[in-house]
Amino acid sequence: MAGIWALGFTALLLLAPASAVHSGSEWAILAVAGVSFAGAVLTSRRPPPSARFLPAVLAGLLAAAAVTANAAYEATEWRTLFSLLAVAVGVVAPLRVAPWLVAATALLSATVVLARGGSFDAALWGTALTTTLAGITAYGFRRMGQIIEELARTREQLAAAAVSAERLRFSRDLHDLLGHTLSMVVVKAEAVRRLAPRDVAAAVRHAEDIEAIGRQALTEVREAVTGYRDASLAYELDTARAALAAAGIDCEVRESGPALPREADVLLSWVVREGVTNVVRHSGARRCVITLRRDRDPVLVEVSDDGTGGADGTGAEVAEENGSGLRGLRERLAAAGGRLRATRLPRGFVLAAEIPRLGGDEGP
Repeated sequence: MAGIWALGFTALLLLAPASAVHSGSEWAILAVAGVSFAGAVLTSRRPPPSARFLPAVLAGLLAAAAVTANAAYEATEWRTLFSLLAVAVGVVAPLRVAPWLVAATALLSATVVLARGGSFDAALWGTALTTTLAGITAYGFRRMGQIIEELARTREQLAAAAVSAERLRFSRDLHDLLGHTLSMVVVKAEAVRRLAPRDVAAAVRHAEDIEAIGRQALTEVREAVTGYRDASLAYELDTARAALAAAGIDCEVRESGPALPREADVLLSWVVREGVTNVVRHSGARRCVITLRRDRDPVLVEVSDDGTGGADGTGAEVAEENGSGLRGLRERLAAAGGRLRATRLPRGFVLAAEIPRLGGDEGP
């Protein structure tokens, strides 16, 4: 396309000087001008590595042809070569200096016309203005093409970033879903194994719970795959009570304050899910307390246990965790303006989250 455009534009702007040609030398100058312009435009996009300056050299050759023709011949049709030169400059020159070089080309054209005895009006309006318009138009199209390319690259980068963010969200959701659910399945399977020899009815009830948990997990995974799953704080509290009871851990839930906006409710449900999952899987605790303070801003949820805690007994806050669960929670809460604290105590572990009262639509 660039080659066709260049050749077509060359033929159009060379029609006027071609009509004034009467000798072989004039045809030679016209040929040099046409070949120089077409070559400069065609090589400006991707110049050969060994000839980086070839477009600029060809533009300089075109400038020499334009000045020579207008200095040697009186026909006004030769002034069109300055417009051709301005177009070449607008295409070949670096973007930051192209407008200045176009202006210099217009000044050169006016100077040559005045030196040949032309009037000021002819130099200004007949030559300089048309030369400027031709060069600025070429520069404008070039600049517009560059902007379109930059927008296309930016769109590709945004699309890649969106895909990466969606992959992170999906992996985080699957971890939060399956980690909690599989922990409950393992706990209840252990209960079935313990109770089967001496209490078949209780073992059957736990087996039925495993079946129900599996079906619920399958539904949640399907909803997560389609991107429509939203956790519920009330549901997670009920599930936490059941999971802790199945693990033989006493559970106490302390709630205060009105219902939360939907976004805050969803975020805190993930905190409860992750905290209870860690208690069931890692703590060896006998008691777990879930505290929910909805009557303050920021809202506070805290999951504490009396399990193994930290070996050093310092009670220091855990800055980083190796597991992806707490790391994912930190990212969720940070995106909402909240923070997560995980603290090892001499006897126990505390997971606390604070978030602002997000949104305006209150949950049930």
